[in-house]
Amino acid sequence: MADHKLTVAGLGPGDAGLITRETWARIETAEHILLRTRIHPTVEALDAAGISYETYDAFYEDAEDFDELYERIVDDLFTRARAADILYLVPGSPFVAERTVQLLRERVTEMEINIEILPAMSFLEPLFAALGIDPVNGLSIVDALNEEAVAAPPDQDLVITQLYSREIASDLKILLMEHFPDTQEVIYLHHLALPDERIRRIPLFELDWQEDIDHLTTLFVPYTPVFWEKS
Repeated sequence: MADHKLTVAGLGPGDAGLITRETWARIETAEHILLRTRIHPTVEALDAAGISYETYDAFYEDAEDFDELYERIVDDLFTRARAADILYLVPGSPFVAERTVQLLRERVTEMEINIEILPAMSFLEPLFAALGIDPVNGLSIVDALNEEAVAAPPDQDLVITQLYSREIASDLKILLMEHFPDTQEVIYLHHLALPDERIRRIPLFELDWQEDIDHLTTLFVPYTPVFWEKS
Protein backbone atom coordinates (compact mmCIF):
# COMPACT_ATOMS: atom_id res chain seq x y z
CA MET A 1 0.00 0.00 0.00
CA ALA A 2 1.07 3.56 -0.69
CA ASP A 3 2.21 5.86 2.12
CA HIS A 4 -0.29 8.57 1.23
CA LYS A 5 -4.05 8.56 1.78
CA LEU A 6 -7.08 9.67 -0.17
CA THR A 7 -9.85 10.94 2.11
CA VAL A 8 -13.34 11.45 0.70
CA ALA A 9 -15.87 13.65 2.47
CA GLY A 10 -19.21 15.28 1.74
CA LEU A 11 -20.18 18.95 1.84
CA GLY A 12 -23.73 18.19 2.92
CA PRO A 13 -26.98 19.18 1.17
CA GLY A 14 -26.16 22.88 0.85
CA ASP A 15 -26.25 24.69 4.18
CA ALA A 16 -22.74 25.05 5.62
CA GLY A 17 -24.13 24.33 9.08
CA LEU A 18 -24.87 20.79 7.97
CA ILE A 19 -21.24 19.89 7.27
CA THR A 20 -20.12 17.45 9.96
CA ARG A 21 -17.60 18.66 12.55
CA GLU A 22 -15.21 15.89 11.54
CA THR A 23 -15.30 16.92 7.88
CA TRP A 24 -14.74 20.58 8.71
CA ALA A 25 -11.77 19.66 10.91
CA ARG A 26 -10.26 17.74 7.99
CA ILE A 27 -10.87 20.69 5.67
CA GLU A 28 -9.07 23.06 8.03
CA THR A 29 -5.97 20.86 8.22
CA ALA A 30 -5.76 19.38 4.71
CA GLU A 31 -2.87 20.46 2.50
CA HIS A 32 -4.44 19.35 -0.80
CA ILE A 33 -8.19 19.70 -1.33
CA LEU A 34 -9.99 18.75 -4.53
CA LEU A 35 -13.68 19.46 -5.17
CA ARG A 36 -15.68 17.54 -7.76
CA THR A 37 -17.33 20.88 -8.44
CA ARG A 38 -17.43 24.28 -6.81
CA ILE A 39 -21.05 24.70 -7.97
CA HIS A 40 -22.51 23.93 -4.57
CA PRO A 41 -23.72 26.45 -1.94
CA THR A 42 -21.45 25.10 0.82
CA VAL A 43 -18.35 26.09 -1.14
CA GLU A 44 -19.06 29.69 -0.12
CA ALA A 45 -18.14 28.68 3.44
CA LEU A 46 -14.77 27.41 2.24
CA ASP A 47 -14.15 30.68 0.43
CA ALA A 48 -15.16 32.71 3.48
CA ALA A 49 -12.72 30.73 5.63
CA GLY A 50 -9.90 31.27 3.14
CA ILE A 51 -9.62 27.55 2.32
CA SER A 52 -7.54 26.81 -0.77
CA TYR A 53 -8.74 24.12 -3.15
CA GLU A 54 -8.78 22.91 -6.74
CA THR A 55 -11.83 21.69 -8.63
CA TYR A 56 -12.66 19.33 -11.48
CA ASP A 57 -15.02 21.79 -13.14
CA ALA A 58 -12.77 22.04 -16.21
CA PHE A 59 -13.18 18.30 -16.72
CA TYR A 60 -16.91 18.84 -17.28
CA GLU A 61 -16.18 21.00 -20.29
CA ASP A 62 -13.89 18.48 -21.97
CA ALA A 63 -15.65 15.16 -21.31
CA GLU A 64 -18.00 13.76 -23.95
CA ASP A 65 -20.35 12.24 -21.37
CA PHE A 66 -20.67 11.64 -17.65
CA ASP A 67 -19.10 8.18 -17.81
CA GLU A 68 -15.93 9.64 -19.30
CA LEU A 69 -16.02 12.55 -16.85
CA TYR A 70 -16.20 10.37 -13.76
CA GLU A 71 -13.52 7.98 -15.00
CA ARG A 72 -11.16 10.90 -15.64
CA ILE A 73 -11.76 12.33 -12.18
CA VAL A 74 -11.07 8.99 -10.54
CA ASP A 75 -7.90 8.45 -12.58
CA ASP A 76 -6.63 11.89 -11.57
CA LEU A 77 -7.44 11.30 -7.91
CA PHE A 78 -5.48 8.05 -7.88
CA THR A 79 -2.54 9.72 -9.59
CA ARG A 80 -2.46 12.56 -7.06
CA ALA A 81 -2.96 10.24 -4.05
CA ARG A 82 0.22 8.36 -4.94
CA ALA A 83 2.20 11.54 -4.41
CA ALA A 84 0.42 13.29 -1.51
CA ASP A 85 -2.43 13.09 0.98
CA ILE A 86 -5.60 14.26 -0.75
CA LEU A 87 -8.97 15.40 0.61
CA TYR A 88 -11.66 14.96 -2.05
CA LEU A 89 -14.94 16.79 -1.39
CA VAL A 90 -18.24 16.00 -3.07
CA PRO A 91 -21.70 17.58 -2.76
CA GLY A 92 -24.03 15.90 -0.28
CA SER A 93 -22.87 12.53 1.01
CA PRO A 94 -20.17 10.35 -0.59
CA PHE A 95 -22.47 7.38 -0.11
CA VAL A 96 -25.56 8.78 -1.87
CA ALA A 97 -25.77 9.16 -5.66
CA GLU A 98 -22.05 9.88 -6.04
CA ARG A 99 -20.68 7.95 -9.01
CA THR A 100 -17.06 9.00 -8.55
CA VAL A 101 -17.02 7.48 -5.06
CA GLN A 102 -18.57 4.28 -6.37
CA LEU A 103 -15.76 4.04 -8.93
CA LEU A 104 -13.12 4.78 -6.29
CA ARG A 105 -14.41 1.96 -4.10
CA GLU A 106 -14.50 -0.46 -7.02
CA ARG A 107 -10.92 0.28 -8.04
CA VAL A 108 -9.18 1.02 -4.75
CA THR A 109 -7.70 -2.47 -4.33
CA GLU A 110 -6.15 -2.64 -7.78
CA MET A 111 -4.76 0.88 -7.42
CA GLU A 112 -3.22 0.12 -4.01
CA ILE A 113 -4.28 3.40 -2.44
CA ASN A 114 -5.20 4.01 1.19
CA ILE A 115 -8.72 5.46 1.18
CA GLU A 116 -11.02 6.71 3.92
CA ILE A 117 -14.61 7.79 3.29
CA LEU A 118 -16.28 9.96 5.91
CA PRO A 119 -20.04 9.91 6.49
CA ALA A 120 -22.03 13.05 5.70
CA MET A 121 -25.58 14.32 5.50
CA SER A 122 -27.16 13.88 2.07
CA PHE A 123 -30.07 15.74 0.47
CA LEU A 124 -32.34 12.92 1.65
CA GLU A 125 -32.54 13.96 5.31
CA PRO A 126 -33.90 17.46 4.50
CA LEU A 127 -36.22 15.82 1.96
CA PHE A 128 -37.63 13.43 4.57
CA ALA A 129 -38.14 16.36 6.95
CA ALA A 130 -39.80 18.53 4.31
CA LEU A 131 -42.21 15.80 3.24
CA GLY A 132 -42.75 14.30 6.68
CA ILE A 133 -42.05 10.78 5.42
CA ASP A 134 -40.22 7.81 6.89
CA PRO A 135 -38.28 5.82 4.24
CA VAL A 136 -38.72 2.63 6.25
CA ASN A 137 -42.24 2.51 4.80
CA GLY A 138 -40.82 2.05 1.30
CA LEU A 139 -39.07 4.41 -1.08
CA SER A 140 -37.27 4.19 -4.42
CA ILE A 141 -34.52 6.66 -5.30
CA VAL A 142 -33.56 6.92 -8.97
CA ASP A 143 -31.44 9.16 -11.17
CA ALA A 144 -33.42 11.20 -13.71
CA LEU A 145 -30.80 10.25 -16.30
CA ASN A 146 -31.46 6.53 -15.74
CA GLU A 147 -34.31 6.14 -18.20
CA GLU A 148 -34.68 2.41 -17.56
CA ALA A 149 -35.19 2.94 -13.82
CA VAL A 150 -37.56 5.87 -14.32
CA ALA A 151 -39.61 3.98 -16.89
CA ALA A 152 -40.05 0.91 -14.66
CA PRO A 153 -43.57 0.35 -13.23
CA PRO A 154 -43.70 2.14 -9.85
CA ASP A 155 -44.43 0.12 -6.73
CA GLN A 156 -43.69 2.63 -3.97
CA ASP A 157 -42.98 6.32 -3.42
CA LEU A 158 -40.37 7.64 -5.82
CA VAL A 159 -37.60 10.21 -5.36
CA ILE A 160 -35.94 11.37 -8.58
CA THR A 161 -32.57 13.10 -8.39
CA GLN A 162 -30.33 14.89 -10.94
CA LEU A 163 -33.23 16.95 -12.25
CA TYR A 164 -30.92 19.79 -13.23
CA SER A 165 -32.45 21.17 -16.45
CA ARG A 166 -35.80 21.76 -18.09
CA GLU A 167 -34.76 19.44 -20.92
CA ILE A 168 -34.27 16.59 -18.47
CA ALA A 169 -37.56 17.50 -16.78
CA SER A 170 -39.34 17.27 -20.14
CA ASP A 171 -37.93 13.82 -20.87
CA LEU A 172 -38.73 12.70 -17.34
CA LYS A 173 -42.31 13.91 -17.61
CA ILE A 174 -42.89 11.86 -20.75
CA LEU A 175 -41.53 8.71 -19.10
CA LEU A 176 -43.65 9.19 -15.98
CA MET A 177 -46.79 9.73 -18.04
CA GLU A 178 -46.51 6.09 -19.08
CA HIS A 179 -47.72 5.23 -15.59
CA PHE A 180 -49.41 8.36 -14.24
CA PRO A 181 -52.09 10.68 -15.61
CA ASP A 182 -51.08 14.17 -16.75
CA THR A 183 -52.72 15.66 -13.65
CA GLN A 184 -50.98 13.38 -11.15
CA GLU A 185 -49.77 15.55 -8.26
CA VAL A 186 -46.01 15.50 -7.76
CA ILE A 187 -43.90 17.46 -5.30
CA TYR A 188 -41.21 19.73 -6.65
CA LEU A 189 -38.39 20.33 -4.14
CA HIS A 190 -35.89 23.09 -4.80
CA HIS A 191 -32.86 24.16 -2.70
CA LEU A 192 -33.77 22.07 0.34
CA ALA A 193 -32.33 23.31 3.64
CA LEU A 194 -31.32 26.62 2.06
CA PRO A 195 -32.85 30.09 2.71
CA ASP A 196 -34.58 30.07 -0.69
CA GLU A 197 -36.04 26.58 -0.26
CA ARG A 198 -39.18 26.04 -2.31
CA ILE A 199 -41.57 23.09 -2.16
CA ARG A 200 -44.43 23.06 -4.64
CA ARG A 201 -47.21 20.61 -5.35
CA ILE A 202 -47.77 20.66 -9.10
CA PRO A 203 -49.53 18.50 -11.70
CA LEU A 204 -47.11 16.30 -13.59
CA PHE A 205 -47.72 18.06 -16.89
CA GLU A 206 -46.27 21.29 -15.42
CA LEU A 207 -42.95 19.73 -14.43
CA ASP A 208 -40.90 21.22 -17.24
CA TRP A 209 -42.63 24.58 -16.87
CA GLN A 210 -40.68 25.30 -13.67
CA GLU A 211 -38.20 28.08 -14.40
CA ASP A 212 -35.96 27.60 -11.36
CA ILE A 213 -34.80 24.03 -12.10
CA ASP A 214 -31.12 23.52 -11.30
CA HIS A 215 -28.68 20.99 -9.84
CA LEU A 216 -30.38 21.25 -6.42
CA THR A 217 -33.82 20.21 -7.64
CA THR A 218 -35.50 16.93 -6.74
CA LEU A 219 -38.89 15.42 -7.55
CA PHE A 220 -41.07 13.33 -5.27
CA VAL A 221 -43.76 11.16 -6.84
CA PRO A 222 -46.15 9.59 -4.29
CA TYR A 223 -47.17 6.05 -5.04
CA THR A 224 -50.72 5.86 -6.32
CA PRO A 225 -51.56 2.19 -6.92
CA VAL A 226 -55.01 3.00 -8.28
CA PHE A 227 -53.39 4.53 -11.39
CA TRP A 228 -50.89 1.71 -11.87
CA GLU A 229 -53.54 -0.99 -11.50
CA LYS A 230 -55.62 0.61 -14.27
CA SER A 231 -52.73 0.81 -16.73
